[in-house]
Amino acid sequence: MRSLFGIQPESNILKSSIQVDSSRSPFIKERIEVIYEGDNISEILEQVEQLHLNESTFKVIFVKINDLEADNKIEYDERRKIERDIGWRINGEADVRHPDLVFGIVTIEGRWYFGKYQKNKAVWLDHVKKPRSFSTSLSTRVARAVVNIAAPNPEGLQVIDPCCGIGTVLVEALSMGIDIVGRDINPLVVMGSRENIAHFGFQGEVNIGPISEVTKNYDVAIIDLPYNLYTHATPEEQFSIIKHARRFAKKVVIVTIETIDHMIEEAGFEIQDRCVANKGLFSRQILVCV
Repeated sequence: MRSLFGIQPESNILKSSIQVDSSRSPFIKERIEVIYEGDNISEILEQVEQLHLNESTFKVIFVKINDLEADNKIEYDERRKIERDIGWRINGEADVRHPDLVFGIVTIEGRWYFGKYQKNKAVWLDHVKKPRSFSTSLSTRVARAVVNIAAPNPEGLQVIDPCCGIGTVLVEALSMGIDIVGRDINPLVVMGSRENIAHFGFQGEVNIGPISEVTKNYDVAIIDLPYNLYTHATPEEQFSIIKHARRFAKKVVIVTIETIDHMIEEAGFEIQDRCVANKGLFSRQILVCV
């Protein structure tokens, strides 16, 4: 949330002028692209009469996520009534099963908002079933979040994952249309990464070789520091990876199972933000370094 929207909201609903596709993040459930707003439902009803959908069918959904206190919660019957009342005012044909357009109505901070509704498609769940995987790889959910932290505004950015392993981060980035290349020193995992990318119908470049051979400059690097059986790295090797990343990337997001603040600072980075992600017995720090 801090990366995508620049703030960390106190509640589970956010009003923002920043437009983010709801399917980009595992932590966004749904979105309303606001068309009308008002102090009460009556004001919304008046405004939706301006909608003329021609031959498009539609459906109205009352979004249950809101900031109402328990005593003021709107119960099921009232939610359905609000949906029907709005639907009657829209100039178009309603279709609750297969509508061309879905609209949402929600209340937040004492005002009502109506607009185009978009639900998260959870596309990262499809990427769990990939041909090649490691038990210690990032989950697709965390990998997708890491990509969003690294490139919240990806347009025009060139991104590299120089220790890409089996390609979990690459698959998530490519599925979002991000310009990313992969690299790994281990030929076997590079083959696995290429296979995973092809399996989901994506096209991405994955090269074999150490990070020291990267000569091109990138806007962002995503580095899940090697620590598993296949590509274990000593502290010296980890420092070398970070030091090389400093050479060719303006911003680096590092995933580590150890506290390496001193190493990052010695390489010339400043830690801008951080969080912790847990997977079974593993606890990973995700560090944003500039």
